[in-house]
Amino acid sequence: MASTIVSERLTLRPWRLDDVDAAFAIYGRPDVARWLSPAMDTVSDRDAMRLVLQQWIAEDHRGSPPTGRWAVELTAERRVVGGVILLYLPPGGEDLEIGWQLEPGAWGRGYAAEAGHATAHWALQQAGVDELFAVVRPANARAAATAERIGMEWVGETDKYYDLRLQVYRLRTGDLDRPLPGRTYGADRHSR
Repeated sequence: MASTIVSERLTLRPWRLDDVDAAFAIYGRPDVARWLSPAMDTVSDRDAMRLVLQQWIAEDHRGSPPTGRWAVELTAERRVVGGVILLYLPPGGEDLEIGWQLEPGAWGRGYAAEAGHATAHWALQQAGVDELFAVVRPANARAAATAERIGMEWVGETDKYYDLRLQVYRLRTGDLDRPLPGRTYGADRHSR
């Protein structure tokens, strides 16, 4: 089961079935899901979202760190505004991907970078991972900028994953303490 990760403003915790409405507000949005295909399509309704959450929860229970899926919750409001993943990329499951999605109303506030950095910090320091990758479609400037705010470095383009031409960003353990330009969020407090 995924650990709970806490940062300055966010609590990243395992998904629950009672998150269905919040999850649908994220993954039911075509402007969010268009960047996730073919790994995930837009979720059509709340019943479909409930099935997806059931699948994620079951996978999370069967999996072992560092993989997992987390709901991104605003700690002060106890409101879910997004999701973060650490999953092995196809084909072969050799490279560990970090990914993030937020409801559009939460865009532009630094939550994706904060959640991504907290998750990366946990994976690289607590779970013993050596490196993480983010794969970004070339037209997704918002995701590329977030990867850079997390501290990831662009390493090139590839069509290795999902049979798509993707930009690849990497973060290694030694990159964690490097000063990040434009960082507007606090350091990770702790993880449980």
